[in-house]
Amino acid sequence: MSERSGFQLGVIGSLALSVASSVAIVICNKALISSLGFPFATTLTSWHLMVTFCTLHVAQRLQFFEPKYIDGRTVVLFGLLNGTSIGFLNLSLGFNSIGFYQMTKLAIIPFTVLLETIFLKKKFSQSIKLSLLVLLIGVAIASITDLKLNLLGSVLSLLAIATTCVGQIMTNTIQKRLKVSSTQLLYQSSPYQAAILFVTGPFVDRLLTERSVFAFSYTPVVLGFIILSCLIAVSVNFSTFLVIGTTSPVTYQVLGHLKTCLVLSFGYILLHDPFTARNIVGILIAIFGMALYSYFCVRETKKKLANDVLPISQMADKESTPLLATKSLGHHQDKAGNETKKADGIPAAAKNSLA
Repeated sequence: MSERSGFQLGVIGSLALSVASSVAIVICNKALISSLGFPFATTLTSWHLMVTFCTLHVAQRLQFFEPKYIDGRTVVLFGLLNGTSIGFLNLSLGFNSIGFYQMTKLAIIPFTVLLETIFLKKKFSQSIKLSLLVLLIGVAIASITDLKLNLLGSVLSLLAIATTCVGQIMTNTIQKRLKVSSTQLLYQSSPYQAAILFVTGPFVDRLLTERSVFAFSYTPVVLGFIILSCLIAVSVNFSTFLVIGTTSPVTYQVLGHLKTCLVLSFGYILLHDPFTARNIVGILIAIFGMALYSYFCVRETKKKLANDVLPISQMADKESTPLLATKSLGHHQDKAGNETKKADGIPAAAKNSLA
């Protein structure tokens, strides 16, 4: 199996893991929050991250992966930013209508495209932009029911969009520029994400629910669902970093809207949630937009690979050039080249052409 085929299988596997684990945790948390009356989402997320870190620490001690040093300032900033984005998303949901919260999540894709275009000089073709527009329209039709605006909710939504976009772009950039794996980055950053949510979570949840997580009556069934949610969250957090690292923040958001469509469908099938013709039409449009996005991404990737293939003569010249050449090495090579010319009386280039 070629390296490229192995990479493609890895990407497909990470996408499938992300979808399966995310849908599973949504169903588990829906039962925990709606059926069992445990509404403390931010605190629950902090527990998710703590269990994720503990699991990765055990895996590292068993030598399933090697930890890699990342600059402390970068890790702390990255961890706090991701933890803050989760808090802002929960606050946005608490202070806005469901419809406006869905609009907030939809706005993450165009804002991510904008930021990557401005700061990373990344180019998105008109075909990709068109497919994303179709996707967003479909998800909007399927999931948005009302748009009640208020100033505080709008500010919280803007902060949620900004921190989420920057956090996901950083996830991709750190992995590629520092050559760290998704596991290594998650292992380094999850304690800081967990810490900020562990400290602020009870206050945020009390603000949103007017109830205290410490005064809740924890029955065996509730504890069982909390443990199950934390175990599934390990897979969710791992696959999130894996998808963003192997693809891009925009692709991860597209995948997120696929999860939204699947959750709506599973909610109707398993939980008998209300489902209308509007939901069906919106989901079909969204799936069509995802198919277009996937098609254009694959087509542009193949085109880029074809353009990157060099002629044999250029490849030979490129391979003959050392990857790391110092000034002193270049000086010695020039000196040796001059001595060769003096000895043979034939320029090196001419000798190569004769050979």
